[in-house]
Amino acid sequence: MNEWNSVQHTVAHLARADKIPHSAEGERVLLDHVPLDARRILDLGTGDGRLLALLRVDRPRSGGVALDLSEAMLKAARRRFAAEERVEVKHYFNLRPPPSMGEFEATVPGFAIHQCPGDRQRALQGEMFEHLAPGGVFCNLEHVASPTAALHHRFLSAVGLTPETEDRSNELLEVETHLRWLREIGFTDADCY
Repeated sequence: MNEWNSVQHTVAHLARADKIPHSAEGERVLLDHVPLDARRILDLGTGDGRLLALLRVDRPRSGGVALDLSEAMLKAARRRFAAEERVEVKHYFNLRPPPSMGEFEATVPGFAIHQCPGDRQRALQGEMFEHLAPGGVFCNLEHVASPTAALHHRFLSAVGLTPETEDRSNELLEVETHLRWLREIGFTDADCY
């Protein structure tokens, strides 16, 4: 069941998003790897556009495309980028290949791919590879499977959730699976920071 079209679910997520432990460190790593001269950035699963807006602080001449499947999230992203001519906000159902949008110097899905079935997660990574300009980077800020049930419960507790309140659309896979796929697809220097 996809809860992302529920306004209540979206509002609850946005209220929690800035409180996720260590999210600032993850965003810092992402910011360090996206080239400062990136002209076009693809933000898959943009939510309210927070990550793309954060990237544009250090890259003010960049533009981008913000994709999401949730109309509630897209409404928030459209408000955020209303005065930004260089940012397009588009609806995208991530179970299908993305439309042709040209090349990007960076693709930055943020906590988006883990809500697709495993085979679709791999396919999305391949589609992001195809949208990269030569030398471009794919920085996937993601929620992956914990190696044990106890660590998963600890993670849920840290973000204020329980197994009963955890997002039912999550399809979490181990980080090693993602890294293997990235290397098979053709990404070089694939690693988890």
